[in-house]
Amino acid sequence: MPAGSNSKRERQYEHIKKSAEDRGESTGRAKEIAARTVNKERARSGESRTASRTSTKDMSSGERGGRRSGKGSQGPTYDQLYEEARRKGVKGRSDMNKSQLQRALGNKS
Repeated sequence: MPAGSNSKRERQYEHIKKSAEDRGESTGRAKEIAARTVNKERARSGESRTASRTSTKDMSSGERGGRRSGKGSQGPTYDQLYEEARRKGVKGRSDMNKSQLQRALGNKS
């Protein structure tokens, strides 16, 4: 757990890690999922010193999980696709819509 976390976040981290392991994720991947989720929640609630725009403006982890568990999941958000395209150096990404970004990144549409 990151420095400065409290007992609530410790419990949240352990719960998420255990759930991921129960789903069959490796221990390392479960730790990564738990840490990312807890860090995002810390940023959203103002518990961290710095936070990215996607951490604070994007939907909460719980809301995203709820949306993805049902039929008709729409996958990653436009902002997430755009950030991935930026990291991968996709040319013309600023003029692309969500489906174009998905195609450019080779994701399912």
